[in-house]
Amino acid sequence: MKTNSYFFQSFAIVLLAAVAFIGFKQFLPKKIFSESAPNSKNVLIDSMLLDAVAKDVKSTTKDTLVNAKIVFDPTLGITFPSEKFEDYKGYQYLISFYEKLYQLEKNPESENVRIAYFGDSMTDGDMIVQDLRADYQAKFGGQGVGFVSITSESAASRGSITHQYSGNWKTQSYLNVKKPRSPFGVNGHVFFANDTAHVEWVRFKANTARFATMLDNPTLFYGRSSNLQGKVDVIIGKDTIVKSLTPNSLVNTLKVSSNSIKGFKADFIKADSIPIFGFNFDDGKGVHVDNFSQRGNSGLPISTFNPAVMQAFNNKLGYDLIVLHYGTNVLNYGTKDYTWYDRSMTKTVNHLKECFPGVAILIVSTADKGTKYDLEMKTDSAVVPLTVAQKRYALKTQSGFVNLYTLMGGDGSMVKWVEEEPAKANKDYTHFNHRGAKKIAGLLYEQLNQGYEKYKTLRQKRKPAEKKAPDSTVIKKDSVDA
Repeated sequence: MKTNSYFFQSFAIVLLAAVAFIGFKQFLPKKIFSESAPNSKNVLIDSMLLDAVAKDVKSTTKDTLVNAKIVFDPTLGITFPSEKFEDYKGYQYLISFYEKLYQLEKNPESENVRIAYFGDSMTDGDMIVQDLRADYQAKFGGQGVGFVSITSESAASRGSITHQYSGNWKTQSYLNVKKPRSPFGVNGHVFFANDTAHVEWVRFKANTARFATMLDNPTLFYGRSSNLQGKVDVIIGKDTIVKSLTPNSLVNTLKVSSNSIKGFKADFIKADSIPIFGFNFDDGKGVHVDNFSQRGNSGLPISTFNPAVMQAFNNKLGYDLIVLHYGTNVLNYGTKDYTWYDRSMTKTVNHLKECFPGVAILIVSTADKGTKYDLEMKTDSAVVPLTVAQKRYALKTQSGFVNLYTLMGGDGSMVKWVEEEPAKANKDYTHFNHRGAKKIAGLLYEQLNQGYEKYKTLRQKRKPAEKKAPDSTVIKKDSVDA
């Protein structure tokens, strides 16, 4: 009798548990445990990536691009040799950037070159970018770390500049806000000092980083507002200088100091509702590289940039090359068919061209990533399909291309980078450590410089009568629709 009682009690408990599970199932995540460990407690995924995956429509167009011979039309009287899709680098579309480097090399005192490097967590804390910047500055000159946002999730880990800020800044990011109160800055963020009860502040200090031992020409960038009462108290050592904000244009600048200084603090007074973007540090000579990294970014949020605002930024900063280094956060979304990402990023890059007319663009593919298969770490099966999709939208948008996966060694390379001594990547088999980041920067610089040296050779051989011609690509055989 007692046995039957226990049986019915147990049955009732199981039944109640099943009913409860069905009732709460809609509120539970699809996966309780992720397939791989995240690299940071602050991992984010941009909303536009989720939307693109949700709206994915399978393409029925036959892909013949991979079998095409890529033949270029001349630009500035120069034509690089034809390429195969498999080995595509697209130096032809970097000619405007290479010409600016050439002019800088010939006239170092009167010319300068600027690069915007957009990336995800792979460039967090100025990783990769700080070494690429140093490589260029070692050859072509230049001092300073470039543009730095008001706040940054990686400020504490950044070694190229000491960056501190108050915790009461109101932030909007293109990662998760499609319609900001005010247009995003070139860094994909906009900040507001709207806490009128407590002062918002930011502090910068130069350290011993190569070519960045001083803060050169520190300049604040901010946006348009009807608030004409805003001020910035600039504290340099024991001196405080009060500077007024005049937010009359889409993009405004305020020079903190005309001299190179070691550090300063900026207090924002009565500056609520004024869009604040960040500070720029450069000596105006040589090469400058801005790092616009954002964890969790797929690259798609760039499509939310306001063209007028970006053109205003470009008028002040003068970019010659834009690098798009994404892919880490796109791997393993949906199937291994990345047609949706190819299609979405093609539109994104074309929008970027509208924002920065005439500026050369370079696409850097995802790196290798290790995933466990049958108790053994191997190259993730999604890596190669994603790099192919990235190469496709690079070609369709007339952009240069770096296949980071093959550059670092191809199949199984991330496993080697993690397990060799000394290691060049972290145990998440996804992200590089400082040693690996420096190596990657060197590989990127080497490929770009190879293109530059080829450009100089072709430039010497061109005929004097040849003039500027429009960029175009002729693809032998049929190609797919963009």
